[in-house]
Amino acid sequence: MEISGSDSDGREFKNAEEMWREQVGDPSKKTDWYRHGVGYWEGVEASVDGVLGGYGHVDKADILGSEAFLNTLFSERFPNAAAPNQHHLVALDCGSGIGRVTKNLLLRYFNEVDLVEPVSHFLEAARESLSLENHVASEMHKATNFFCVPLQEFTPDAGRYDVIWVQWCIGHLTDNDFVSFFKRAKVGLKPGGFFVLKENIARSGFVLDNVDRSITRSDSYFKELFRQCGLHLYKSKDQKGLPEELFAVKMYALTTELPKKVHHTRSKGQINRPRIIK
Repeated sequence: MEISGSDSDGREFKNAEEMWREQVGDPSKKTDWYRHGVGYWEGVEASVDGVLGGYGHVDKADILGSEAFLNTLFSERFPNAAAPNQHHLVALDCGSGIGRVTKNLLLRYFNEVDLVEPVSHFLEAARESLSLENHVASEMHKATNFFCVPLQEFTPDAGRYDVIWVQWCIGHLTDNDFVSFFKRAKVGLKPGGFFVLKENIARSGFVLDNVDRSITRSDSYFKELFRQCGLHLYKSKDQKGLPEELFAVKMYALTTELPKKVHHTRSKGQINRPRIIK
């Protein structure tokens, strides 16, 4: 991919291929890439402030932005979802961390939510906080399955999910594993189901974080990967209300079928220092 970029130390790369060749050019390097990424998060406390990289105060703005986006998608994709006994909605929370998005958003809209997260102490914290005993869930809205598996190794059950939510985690996947994951995950969607990808956006090209082994991609970089995945952009929206020193954040709704109308939203480009939040 002819997209230039840099790393968190200021080193420049001519294109993504050069960077990926250096980072994961042989099996041992690829193993190290993922081991270091998970290892970074294994050293982070299982709290909202921990998983948000010390920016726990952005939780409210993040959830409000996601909810507004989800409400729009629901009204268009599942207009009869509120009808009693008509729909049993199921979501998958990818890179779920401590279950923050599941707890504060998804459980209010879906009857079941499954969580997939490679960091074991995050997933155990999610299991505890989302348990029926803690009165977060109910028999009608509950966290059902907890998968301690990295996304590059995860394959969902066929036809289980109305929505697969992927937030602040896809930067840990190489381009090849990004494409492979979404191609596998497509089979997990019900007819009419869709993906939501919410992620940090680089102003241009990409930024490699040498500390936690992740990459922040630009909007055009993401769109090229969506094309390779065979996914179609249904709608996108910029997240508002986050601190200026953070990367911009964008939400994408992706479908397996070509939408009748594609909605585009322009991002306000600005230079931000690298910051990865989960």
